[in-house]
Amino acid sequence: MPHLFDEFRLREITFRNRIGVSPMCQYSSREGMANDWHFVHLASRAIGGAGLVFTEAAAVTPEGRISPQDLGVWSDRHFEPLARATHFIDQQGSIAGIQLAHAGRKASTHRPWSGHGKVPENAGGWVPLAPSAEAFAEDYPMPKPLDAAGIHRLQEAFVEAAERSYHAGFRVIEIHAAHGYLFHEFLSPLSNHRTDQYGGSFENRTRFLRDTVRAVRADLPERCPLLVRISCTDWVEGGWDIEQSIELARQLKDLGVDMIDCSSGGNVQKAEIPVGPGYQTPFAARIRREVGIPTAAVGLITGAAQADHIIRGGEADMVLLARELLRSPYWPLEAAAELGHESAWPSQYLRAAPKGAQSRTPSHEID
Repeated sequence: MPHLFDEFRLREITFRNRIGVSPMCQYSSREGMANDWHFVHLASRAIGGAGLVFTEAAAVTPEGRISPQDLGVWSDRHFEPLARATHFIDQQGSIAGIQLAHAGRKASTHRPWSGHGKVPENAGGWVPLAPSAEAFAEDYPMPKPLDAAGIHRLQEAFVEAAERSYHAGFRVIEIHAAHGYLFHEFLSPLSNHRTDQYGGSFENRTRFLRDTVRAVRADLPERCPLLVRISCTDWVEGGWDIEQSIELARQLKDLGVDMIDCSSGGNVQKAEIPVGPGYQTPFAARIRREVGIPTAAVGLITGAAQADHIIRGGEADMVLLARELLRSPYWPLEAAAELGHESAWPSQYLRAAPKGAQSRTPSHEID
């Protein structure tokens, strides 16, 4: 069986190991633009040795942002600072990935350290869009239901954002369909109360995501992997669940999706989630086993032995770390030493590396 530091390949992209930086919102943009904070956040994780470095959720339209400070990718100018980051990530031997997103009814809310609930329109907020006119919570904004024309416009926005992303140097594209954001809202019967072709049956509730995936895949180069992050369950009876996730994964595989990024929850405010180490990994294992598609596991993966066990046990093909990589950006280099595997350190940091560590070419010599 492969281990955490074996290479992994999707289409024509080879990752140097099975460790990815999970998308983590930084809430630090102005008008959706990336800045020095985003560059340092992404670049430091590439220096730290991760095989895949994802941006935070990047909104494909202005109203698709979670907060007014979210990253956006709805125009060419948004990619100018991001291209600087993808160039540097590539220099370090990592693969740059971008997560394309729309927050749906969870949009126009305060960033975590600035408050809670909706941002009023007179304070820079807006009216969110959703499958149905139902707010996520009492203090969240009431969304406007999307009509068919609006759905088609958003589908095109995802296609355009994916195309721009690839040209800016992102070699992995992920569509965010989890955590109670727009696509997840369509998938779950708890938030989708439509009676048209986008509501009711499983086929109808999954239509928007399937149509978008089909269009994005057709527009991307063949060599570019396409991932989809899903919440494998709402953790609420009568909601979206693992059985529906398995069937969706089968259909996404047929549409050219290369990996399912397996998370959970986020669509119901008071869901009882049994949070614990690796609590979402069983979802990745089932989808991988029953669908025959590569999966990524995410959720309280913190230890080197734990991450290695997930890969060696065939539960997932990659592990995506979030908070642990905020605490320790160089976790992959430290994990390699702990597990007894060779790792390539930046030459600038080689004096601090374990005995026998390899050297990466200094980035300033690659320009």
